[in-house]
Amino acid sequence: MAFFLWLKENKMALKATAGIMVMFALVLAVLPVVGGAAPQAGQKIAHQEQVASSQVSRGTSISREDLLLMARVIEGEAADEPYIGKVAVGAVIINRTQSGEFPRTIRGVIYQPDAFEAVTNGQYMRPLTRESIAAAQEAISGHDPTGGALYYWNPDKAQSTWVWSRPIITRIGNHVFAR
Repeated sequence: MAFFLWLKENKMALKATAGIMVMFALVLAVLPVVGGAAPQAGQKIAHQEQVASSQVSRGTSISREDLLLMARVIEGEAADEPYIGKVAVGAVIINRTQSGEFPRTIRGVIYQPDAFEAVTNGQYMRPLTRESIAAAQEAISGHDPTGGALYYWNPDKAQSTWVWSRPIITRIGNHVFAR
């Protein structure tokens, strides 16, 4: 925590750190596409054609920047979750873009005030993993292990009575998914 406070006060260090993180994220994002390290067991990486063309099976158009932003939120929200839990968090983001209750873009959904704790507390800026990028690609490609969820939370941490009023669909890892 002290490191983040120090970064906040030192704008030059913050800019340098952000630049390094962006370069690292781009390297990690490109590795699976250009034949980098093989994915780990159980990890699905979209075909090069799916990544190269921005069209996905849900009819959603997504830029590389939005893919990486989505992967950042997945990493910040579900770093310690199983792979399918990461895909599920990505699916919630996609589901929200297709619901009239939320902004229509990935960026709009992610930056909606207080929508994602990882954005609010800065955890989405942690270093990306290939697994989070692959999970984002899989969610964008149409895999939705949540069955259409618009919300998720950790039942051990959630204190909002409103969130508990949502109809629960499923539980994946440490998260509950609901409509």
